[in-house]
Amino acid sequence: MSSSVTSGHSRATTLGGYARKLSLTPKSSINIHIKNHYQSKIYTTGSEVSGHVTIHPQNDTRFDTLQIVLLGTSKTRLDAVNIPQATCHTFLKLVMPIPESSYPVPRIFEAGMTYTVPFNFIIPATLTLNACGHVVANDSVREDHMQLPPTVGSWEKDDFSPDMSRIQYAVKVRVYKDETGSGHMAKVMEAGQEIRVLPAAPENAPLSVTKHDDLYTMTKSKNLRKTILSPKSGKVTITATQPSAAMLSPDGQTITSTTVPLELQFEPASSEARPPKVTGISSKVTAVTYYSAGGITNYPNLKDWQRVYVTEGRGSYSGTTSVPTGPTGDIRWSRHLTTQARRDSGYGSETLSSDSDHLMPKKKTVAAPLIHTARLQVPVQLPVHKKTFVPTFHSCITSRVYVLWLTVTLASGGATANVTLGVPLQVGVGSSGLVPAAAGLPPSFEEVEELDADEYLRPRVLGIPTVDFTRSAALPGYADLEMHRRTVAAH
Repeated sequence: MSSSVTSGHSRATTLGGYARKLSLTPKSSINIHIKNHYQSKIYTTGSEVSGHVTIHPQNDTRFDTLQIVLLGTSKTRLDAVNIPQATCHTFLKLVMPIPESSYPVPRIFEAGMTYTVPFNFIIPATLTLNACGHVVANDSVREDHMQLPPTVGSWEKDDFSPDMSRIQYAVKVRVYKDETGSGHMAKVMEAGQEIRVLPAAPENAPLSVTKHDDLYTMTKSKNLRKTILSPKSGKVTITATQPSAAMLSPDGQTITSTTVPLELQFEPASSEARPPKVTGISSKVTAVTYYSAGGITNYPNLKDWQRVYVTEGRGSYSGTTSVPTGPTGDIRWSRHLTTQARRDSGYGSETLSSDSDHLMPKKKTVAAPLIHTARLQVPVQLPVHKKTFVPTFHSCITSRVYVLWLTVTLASGGATANVTLGVPLQVGVGSSGLVPAAAGLPPSFEEVEELDADEYLRPRVLGIPTVDFTRSAALPGYADLEMHRRTVAAH
């Protein structure tokens, strides 16, 4: 019995000593320093992401390859009944070229030394040709999938995104070693620094919304009554036109207002009926995030997305916030003859027979059928001070669109009625001016044929800085960093 206790105590002592040994073992540190970076900084198309990596090994570390990359990844998760589906799509991978001649010989990071490696990337205007390789319905969908999506899910303010959909950009450093000699690289060290990206997104053409597109309601009719029990006084129809895009500044701090055109039409039930009064207009915006376990082939905001949710592993998430509307001005109704009244010349007229001996009976005088129309301009300002509005985008496994809901309150006699419309609203991002406007467009097939394919697909950087594994026994000071800045600027 005592032997058993002694054996257990010895085993516990051995495990405790091993744990203490692991905790005291020095670990190599690898840090990423991005020039002029701070936590809330936003990068856009053409922005420079440059800096240097410092490696401070605590033990001699043999390695074969050092890789510095700018990665863009999209992740979705569907909590299925049986097996959750998680999908990760790397749509952007820019690799910092490191010449072979720049590596130390032998390739060993020596303990106590500090190694510094510079890097330089540019946020591209479009993705490379292999970013979207799945089947799509048409070229328009493919073109949208080739645009950079914004960061989703990593903003300081709520951006309406669910946990099931994330888009991240990060500078990552990886150190690899061929442990077996077979060419299979094992990761020895790794570090990452996430950045927020808000790429330029110009205004697109308005959507062609049909009755089959369940997300939107561009026109709606309602019968009006003076009281609950009285017969209807007429029918009002309100039709909206898609407004121009609300354009974010490149830093995401401000956004332009937009105006929604509304056309009102009142068809009176009798000649005595008068058009209703517009007593108020309220609005709210819904951000809809679509996500999928596989490549999305169509625009998810058109037709019925939920119909194939179960079979194709799709989902959506909606978040809504109120939106202030500006003054609409005076509303003036105008009267028009209906199309039928203009075709029928017999309304409101009397006709005599050409035979003077026989007087034909008179036609009953009928009041000319009229319709009343009015136009409204509803100013809308998205509340960027309390929410983060990422631009409208469509990528391979996730999308974001916005619906602007307008509720028009009408008064007819002693009764009121509400008519609600759902209008597509695009959120775009203005250009920062860091790249020419034409750079945002993919090249034509003729231009691609004239270029060398390898040159066209080359990682896009401002320039390849001189890479030198600077060794020092202490971390670089301010003077060293200032010298490094001048060196990079010279290149």
